[in-house]
Amino acid sequence: MSFSYKFQKILSIKETEKERAQELYQQCVRKFEEVAEKLYHSLKQKEELEANQLRKISTGLNVQELRHHQQFITNLEKTILHYQNLVFNARQKMTEQEQQLLEKNIEVKKYEKIKEKQYSHYKELVNADDNRLMDEISIQQFMNRGS
Repeated sequence: MSFSYKFQKILSIKETEKERAQELYQQCVRKFEEVAEKLYHSLKQKEELEANQLRKISTGLNVQELRHHQQFITNLEKTILHYQNLVFNARQKMTEQEQQLLEKNIEVKKYEKIKEKQYSHYKELVNADDNRLMDEISIQQFMNRGS
């Protein structure tokens, strides 16, 4: 008598779904990190440009150059705003995928727990059968010695 889990196909499907959810979550994490890094570099570039502009203003800067710097900073601020929106969306998507992954994990754990309980019950039945068989063998041997 061998153990057969009646929900094995469902467990396999749930494990596959969990793996897909894990992959999607990892993709979302990578996308978030990528966009966040671009935002960081843009913010750092803006900070460096502003610091550079302040140095040039203190040493003397013509109006045309000042306008050029200001236009560049304005464009950079638009880029930063764009990346902030992308980071927000990527974080939101990552959080959604994380939630789905947690749900898939819980589903798999439920079926694994059921499998463990069924296996434990199976082992009890096997042990009971073994004990019954041993008792019958002992009785047979006792009866054979007595004759």
